[in-house]
Amino acid sequence: MSALTSVIHQKLPLYIRLMRADKPIGTWLLLWPTLWALWIASEGVPSPLLLAIFTLGVFLTRSAGCVINDYADRHIDGHVKRTATRPLATGQVTEREALSLFVGLMLCAFVLVLFTNALTIKLSFIGVALAFCYPFMKRYTHYPQVVLGAAFGWAIPMAFTAVTGTLPLIAWLLYLAKLLWTVAYDTQYAMVDRDDDLKIGVKSTAIRFGDADKLMVGVLQGVSLLLLIIIGQLLEMSFWYYSGLVAAVGFFIWQQYLIRNREREKCFQAFLNNHLAELAVLIGIILHYAA
Repeated sequence: MSALTSVIHQKLPLYIRLMRADKPIGTWLLLWPTLWALWIASEGVPSPLLLAIFTLGVFLTRSAGCVINDYADRHIDGHVKRTATRPLATGQVTEREALSLFVGLMLCAFVLVLFTNALTIKLSFIGVALAFCYPFMKRYTHYPQVVLGAAFGWAIPMAFTAVTGTLPLIAWLLYLAKLLWTVAYDTQYAMVDRDDDLKIGVKSTAIRFGDADKLMVGVLQGVSLLLLIIIGQLLEMSFWYYSGLVAAVGFFIWQQYLIRNREREKCFQAFLNNHLAELAVLIGIILHYAA
């Protein structure tokens, strides 16, 4: 028993790092838009069960996505300054352990989905495919951020089907807004690693956009905002909703200031700032339905 305890003490911190459970930014970036969808689909009164299912599900799927991402990049991360100490890159966690952890996390997430309905369960398989495929895309296309956006936003249509059993236009507009917003902030993230990525041949939107990177981030954020305004018009949302959008615009302006010189640390700060912008939109939605 002491040997098992010793192994757990040695491996558990490594698994937590592999899952990025110690760095919740990805969870927030996934969770806030998922809650947008739950609040809108349920007209401001989401069930406690669905809140619990989707909140825990977001944590599990995000953790699984981080694991499979590090598995895909296990021969690359060691050459990138920011990722060189990740457990798979250093050999502290084996490839088999990583794959087992990924499968275990996804199975737990699937068990949660079983408490919803048939259509949501069917959509979950697409979510698994997107989560698995994304990490490998940077080898084949300069637009892996689009695949990430598709994966990060997939909880939105699932939330609508879980609540209503349908996929209305609003669900797809919200999904598209989240997808484009994700491409914007993951481009900021990719700007941090651009020099290293160019050396090792990894592709990204930051590389594809080149000197137009800051402009494209702004355009993507602007189109996302436009879609959210259209959603607000279709749903006849109140002042509170638009106040949340105005706050998000303020965060976007701050991010442009941060990335103005393309400094690594500032670009990373801009990426992190997006979860506050998403949270502002969520607060606006909640206040609209609560008023």
